[in-house]
Amino acid sequence: MIVRLGYVALSKTINSSFKTLSYTNFQKLKNQKIEKLENIIDQNFKILEEILNYNIKNDITFYRMTSNLFPLATHPNVKYKFISNYHQKLEHIGKIINQNKMRVGLHIMPCCILNSLNEEVITTSINILNFYQNMLDAMKIDSYIIMHIGSKTLGKKESISRFKTNFNKLNNKVKQKIVIENDDVSFDIIDTLQLAKDLKIPMVLDYHHYICNHQDEQLKDYIDEIFKTWDNTLYFPKIHFSSPKNKKEKKAHHEDIDVDTFIEFIESIKGKIPNLDVMIEAKGKDEALFKLVRKLKYKTNYKFINQTTFIV
Repeated sequence: MIVRLGYVALSKTINSSFKTLSYTNFQKLKNQKIEKLENIIDQNFKILEEILNYNIKNDITFYRMTSNLFPLATHPNVKYKFISNYHQKLEHIGKIINQNKMRVGLHIMPCCILNSLNEEVITTSINILNFYQNMLDAMKIDSYIIMHIGSKTLGKKESISRFKTNFNKLNNKVKQKIVIENDDVSFDIIDTLQLAKDLKIPMVLDYHHYICNHQDEQLKDYIDEIFKTWDNTLYFPKIHFSSPKNKKEKKAHHEDIDVDTFIEFIESIKGKIPNLDVMIEAKGKDEALFKLVRKLKYKTNYKFINQTTFIV
């Protein structure tokens, strides 16, 4: 089994963060609104390109892109043609990704709640998903959009039913990009897997969320079916992996990855699939990824193909 490691959004090594702009501050700018907005977007593109080049030089071909590239892009009162105005830059970023055979995805923001009881929230959520689908299309990359099932208001059964109803309102292009993830409070691996099978879309397993949110179910009894949801996609199965911050704050992510837990998990699925992508969701970002690599080299006989990919 070939295992490829990746990290989320920001590189600790580069130490640059994507810029944001609140709608309140945007309104205060008056005649300088667009100039300020474009200035921030230009900075964000520079940071993203720098991170991608850093990834290339360090053999990182699995990466979660920020969803904050365009501040206020999905705000209903901001009338700006984000994608058409930045089409060339998006295409340029896409070329870097494609030429270096990177797998790049997005995790949608928490305000995107497809199973909300509020019609305005549902409309906003659909608009958010449409925007990011159009952005990925402009980049000309085959990618995906990860999201949680959302609210469990009125109970799980009703909430899942609402998700299905509103999922079916999405256009086919968006539907083909959606991947759902189990969460640490409401929807466990059983709920998420069944919904993924019903909608014929992939499920990404979040190992940390499973540890925080499960009853008597054992992961080993469901892992084959979870991986199988990826069978008819362009991608290898993908999981999220993180470690708890401490005993009191179990749901918070640690700076690093507990290597023994990671090895135990990898050994438990060894031989089940030929390829697996593992998104490291530690607070330490790329530094946590490379710390994990050094520990794996010390504690195992895994054969490393490059700096972030190994064979079990």
